Amino acid sequence: MLLFSRNKTVGVQTFLLNLVNKQCPELVAMLENRRDESRVPLCQVALVVPLEDGKPDLANHFHTVTKEFSTTGVSIVLDQPRGLNDVIIGLRWETETTLLRGAAKHLNPMGAGFFHLGIQLSEVVRLDEYPELEKLTIF
Repeated sequence: MLLFSRNKTVGVQTFLLNLVNKQCPELVAMLENRRDESRVPLCQVALVVPLEDGKPDLANHFHTVTKEFSTTGVSIVLDQPRGLNDVIIGLRWETETTLLRGAAKHLNPMGAGFFHLGIQLSEVVRLDEYPELEKLTIF
């Protein structure tokens, strides 16, 4: 090995540090506008069921992944900009699935055709309120 040869991992480390530092919620909040509430980056599989006139639109349900959580909301990753207003989000924790009702607040491009949709969550949904959701496979 030459005395002054460049270590190839330095380039990898530089890229990864820049990527992580620019995505860190605490740093982004300092650089951009201050958020009233912090976000926690967490990728988890989610079931999304659009609501049309207050009823689940089973024909248009889909699965996706989450991007971030706050105490009153979640952002999900979409592969296209979807016209979602009211939704039910299904999230699994250990052996239980929880259904949450929410309203879309913002849709932002992420690049490469992906978008993240911010959803403000308003209530936990009981399965007996929407028994037709039992037909869906959560995961």
